[in-house]
Amino acid sequence: MEDHSILWRRIDTSGHETARVYGDEDGWYLDGSAIFLYEGSPCRLEYLIECDPDWTTRSATVDGWVGEHVIEHEITVGEGGIWYLDDQEIKSVEGCLDIDLNFSPITNLLPLRRLNLKDGDRESVSAAWLRFPSFELERLDQSYSRIDGSTVKYESRGGEFVRELKINDSGLVLEYPDFWTAEADVTN
Repeated sequence: MEDHSILWRRIDTSGHETARVYGDEDGWYLDGSAIFLYEGSPCRLEYLIECDPDWTTRSATVDGWVGEHVIEHEITVGEGGIWYLDDQEIKSVEGCLDIDLNFSPITNLLPLRRLNLKDGDRESVSAAWLRFPSFELERLDQSYSRIDGSTVKYESRGGEFVRELKINDSGLVLEYPDFWTAEADVTN
């Protein structure tokens, strides 16, 4: 995958998000910033996700604010797939390979790149889901089904939540019904 940058517009509220995906010999990096309105309060959240060369999450930071509340969180994955949120072990997400940021479409890229699904393939994964606005980390069982070259069916919470995502050739979400739509998509 080449370096990539993207700009999304929120559909469910006022807001935008921009992200850059780039790599080096050590792995992949997802660097982004989301600004949006939440229950009448302005929010700014910046994140940096570090993955190994196989797209498995190694660490993530989320910083910014929601209204007057300052947000500063560090997530790390230690030996044996043990996850830590602000140096506190979170046993419920042990063994998860992916971080999932509840406020962003960027993290759908991680399982899509790692799984490399072909048309008709379906795979289930468990992600360490950083909830918004609580910023608690919990396990979220998900599945991805490749419908065609540009469409993936995403399911979570035992099929309670289902969306067909439009993606680009790199696996970045272009259309996430009811939540996000890409306004610019650039490969460098």
